[in-house]
Order: sequence, then C-alpha cells, then structure tokens
Amino acid sequence: MIISRTPHRISFFGGGTDYPSWYLEHGGKVLGAAIDKYCYITCRDLPPFFKHRHRIAYSKVETVNHVDEIQHPSVKSTLKYLGVERGLEIHHDGDIPALSGMGSSSAFTVGLIKTLYALEGKLILKEDLFRKAIHIEQEIIKENVGSQDQVWAACGGVNTIEFLHNGNIVVRPVIMMEKDLRSFEGKFMLFYTGRARFASEIAGEQIRNTSRNKGELKEMRALVDEAEKILVRGSNDFTDFGRLLNGTWELKKRLSDKISNLEIDHIYDTAMSNGAVGGKLLGAGNGGFMVFYVEPGDQKRVKEALTGYLHVPFRFDFSGSEIMVYKPVYHGTGWNSAVYFEKEAIVNA
Repeated sequence: MIISRTPHRISFFGGGTDYPSWYLEHGGKVLGAAIDKYCYITCRDLPPFFKHRHRIAYSKVETVNHVDEIQHPSVKSTLKYLGVERGLEIHHDGDIPALSGMGSSSAFTVGLIKTLYALEGKLILKEDLFRKAIHIEQEIIKENVGSQDQVWAACGGVNTIEFLHNGNIVVRPVIMMEKDLRSFEGKFMLFYTGRARFASEIAGEQIRNTSRNKGELKEMRALVDEAEKILVRGSNDFTDFGRLLNGTWELKKRLSDKISNLEIDHIYDTAMSNGAVGGKLLGAGNGGFMVFYVEPGDQKRVKEALTGYLHVPFRFDFSGSEIMVYKPVYHGTGWNSAVYFEKEAIVNA
C-alpha cells in the first residue's frame, strides 16, 4: 500500500500569466505558496477475487474492468499515460473541497503520478513530476488549466515561478529570514465562500480574452517583481504586500465578468472595512476561497465580520508531494504464487 500527500496552494500574484497561450509568447511569472492543506491518495494492488479489476473512490465510487471505462478524467488519463496495466484500488481524500480555487485538480494529478511511481518502486524528480502533470492536464485531458498549480503541488515552498518563452519553467524559492517568514505567514486569513465553480469554463473565457487583456496581464506580471522585493528586503513590515494584493485583485476582475459577483464583492468589502489591507479571490474566479492580508491585531474583527463564512487557518508547506506510507507487496510470480511477503519502508523523496 502507498499513501501520498500533496499540498494545495495560494497564488498571490501573476495568475493568468501561467497559461501557455500567454507565456509562450510573452513570458509569465507568479508568486505564491504551497500550504498545509493536502490531497491524500491511497493506492494498492487490487486482489483478483473481485468481479472488477479497478476500484476508484473519490466523491463517487467506480468499479470497472478496463481503464477506458474509468470516468474520472485524471485517473483514466494518468493510468493510460504511464502504461499501468495491473489492477488497482485508488482512494482519494482531501482537506479542501474540489472546485474551490486551491489547485485541487492538479494536486490530485501530481499525487497520483507520485503514488504510481512509488508503487513501481521508483522515484521521480520534482521537475519531472510537475511536467508530467502539466502534460496530462493540458495535452491529454485538454483542460483549460495553467502551469503553476502543478509546480506548487510537486515542489511546495514560497516561490516565484517563471514561465519562459521556450516552455521552460524556473522555480526560485523566496529567500527570507525564518522570523520574517513566520511573521509573513501570520498576516493572512483564508475564508471559504461556500461556492463551488467550474474553473475550466471561467479559465476558457480568460484564455479567449487574452489578446484583449494584454495590458492587465503585463501589469499583473510586473506586480510579481514588486511583491518579491517587499519579501526579501529584510523588513518585518509587509503592509505594502497587502496593498499590492488589492491592486492585483482589481486587475484580475477586469479579465472576465465571470470572476466576481455580488457575494464575492460583499465579502471583499466587508473584510476591507474591518481591517484587511488587501486580498483576492483564489483560482479562476466566481467562488471558492478568498485570502486577505490582515495584521494580527485586526484579525479578530475581520473574522467576526465574516462570521457566516468558514475561516481556515493555514501554514506554508515546504515539502511538496511526498510519500507518507510505503509498503509494497512482493508476490513472487504473482497472485497465483503461494509465496509472497511484505517489505516495509518509509520514503520521503
């Protein structure tokens, strides 16, 4: 049995410049962080005593005899892409609901790839991991997704991620003193709006509007460098970072009329009028999670003002996708053999 744990993410700046349709022509850059809210995937060889060959459990349960019968797009595409032929049971659990703007679909794909490699007794480099996930989501499933979520899921950390014209992706950790990093981490409040949305539809409209949104996307890209300078200047004052969040939110809303709505505007205005310095909606838009920069002394007031919405405390994650349980079962010549044994190990690679 293999169990993987893969983090979700918060994207602070540059979202929208990580779509290939944009960065292959203009270049892109984002700044954000992986957080301690995870996607867990459990996988094991399915014994041959059942009528079905594969069992996949997530928000629904699928029991099928062939990979082509699997309905879950990521499971089906990943198993086919990696050439998996053995019968498997795959179980998903998550700390964050799907369709909520925290990179849950990419965390699932990254975690599944990591798990399947471990099941074969193989390690995979972080760069290879996020590149395979990007390929599966963008080229095989044909989802309207960018290229940042897969990187956060694979690598973890507080990083800038640069997307080059030639398709290369460069991940650079933001270098801060430990005390400054923990102070910065404590400035944020995350709230769940309770609204799920289909990100691919909203992202699709943003992609179609790319030529019209060139000015906004260039400004959003430029804010990444300004925000990074605030973080690395060696000061405990990150207020300007919060103000920049307000600026990027205003730019983001101009990318599509589907990004915000009356309820999201109300949540944002309520937080700002009760002490938040800035904030934004995470993900493609129209629902999911909102993050706010709030000084510690004002956080109680913001939480009370948004009492109808779930406050989700978090910390940054620096591990990325990792294997938490590694107990492969070796069967000699297979299930028909009377001799098999279990080898126990813990792998964090």
